[in-house]
Amino acid sequence: MEYNLELVMPRYKIVRDKERCINCGACARQCANEAHVIYDDGTVHSIDENCVNCQRCVCLCPAHALHITKYPLEFCENANWTSEAIQEVYTQAKTGGVLLSGMGNPKPYPIYWDKMLLNASQVTNPSIDPLREPMETVTILGRKPDCVKMKNGAITSKLPPQIKLSMPIMFSAMSFGSISLNAQKSLAMAAKKMGTLFNTGEGGLHRDFYPYADCAVVQVASGRFGVHKQYLEAARMIEIKIGQGAKPGIGGHLPGGKVNEEVSATRMIPAGADAISPAPHHDIYSIEDLRQLIYSLKEVTEYKKPVAVKIAAVHNSAAIASGIARAGADVIVMDGYRGGTGAAPTRIRDNVGIPIELALAAVDSRLREEGIRHNVSLVVAGSIRNSADIVKAIALGADAVYIASSALMALGCHMCRTCNTGKCNWGIATQRPDLVKRLNPEVMHLRAANLLNAWNHEIKEILGGMGINAIESLRGNRLMLRGIGLTQKELDILGIKHAGE
Repeated sequence: MEYNLELVMPRYKIVRDKERCINCGACARQCANEAHVIYDDGTVHSIDENCVNCQRCVCLCPAHALHITKYPLEFCENANWTSEAIQEVYTQAKTGGVLLSGMGNPKPYPIYWDKMLLNASQVTNPSIDPLREPMETVTILGRKPDCVKMKNGAITSKLPPQIKLSMPIMFSAMSFGSISLNAQKSLAMAAKKMGTLFNTGEGGLHRDFYPYADCAVVQVASGRFGVHKQYLEAARMIEIKIGQGAKPGIGGHLPGGKVNEEVSATRMIPAGADAISPAPHHDIYSIEDLRQLIYSLKEVTEYKKPVAVKIAAVHNSAAIASGIARAGADVIVMDGYRGGTGAAPTRIRDNVGIPIELALAAVDSRLREEGIRHNVSLVVAGSIRNSADIVKAIALGADAVYIASSALMALGCHMCRTCNTGKCNWGIATQRPDLVKRLNPEVMHLRAANLLNAWNHEIKEILGGMGINAIESLRGNRLMLRGIGLTQKELDILGIKHAGE
């Protein structure tokens, strides 16, 4: 016997001002989730259970007749069994499946960026005016030699491959498939315009993007999707993806529904087939195996490209990073537990990994103690929200940062965290042609470029206030940081003093 009992209530309530609504139907035409419907009599109505709070209807309503609130369902008060926990049990009891979520960890864990304050110059070490004095935010990624030989003022030593960025910010890995072609093109165009890099993710490099390959980081992930000699040779940097912050220790999964002909050709897999990345690389089970892959990639590109290794921030990141540095990597990328994703098991996204701030400090300290910090550059990711986060990351020891969620917000993302459904109303996390065309790269790449330009300007202002005129002078300079509201153990791991000391 089947019971048609529905225990899962809507998450949001659509509030429609009947006096303002002109029944134009714009909301119904814009909503891929079918949260708005037009009745036969021409009036528009709402279906709350379909709403994901992407807010596109609110933004595009010409009469400003809509707003969205939390659904007013009150469970019996219980500090342990919250309404969210109960609803998740109801959902899994109904479906028997694993809960999936998009974007990053939303739990109220400590945000250490917000518990660190920056020092400022006063009298004996005066500040610098960034509007009238030169400020250097150019960043060089790659292995630095133990020594450099000079002759007649010129370097005669053969240097390892280096990458010059106009600023310490890059666009993080987001694959074609998890995001739309137009979204990735917007980031590629912005990166080229601003003199930095974008990352293809593990989905290969679309044939139309080879003109942007000189500002591309290409990934070699466990699924080896889209990996071939031309792909490797075209890029500025190669990145071996071992793990990512939103789902440490597990692989990836792009549903077959998102694998259209374009994604199929780019990833080199059949159209309509699920793209499953195994949890491990089946040729990497030790640091020695990783070293072999690093040098295989260097060999195939004639030692002209830096090779990076990306790992998730976990409790033994410092030891792992030490091994990666000794295995020959030029760059180590670390992704914290707040890092975004197109889709991840909810339980893993919300409970596995550690804050990027603590992992970064531990890794930088370990590499310095072992005297090998110059052998690698450190790039960190995992919810970099603004320029102050970037400055604090560099003071903790990073060379540069990756941004992803903030970059997608620049393209219109409203953080509804349902990327895994493929129904992104903003044309970002979708492959539906009718939705993809909503995002115009010619327009949106300018917004992404504006974000980078604004943050770079703010970085210069913050540096000037510290009395520092070059980003190089801030790297690992933890004397410029002070903690507030932190335990002594946390201060020790971060390697900083408490405010007032």
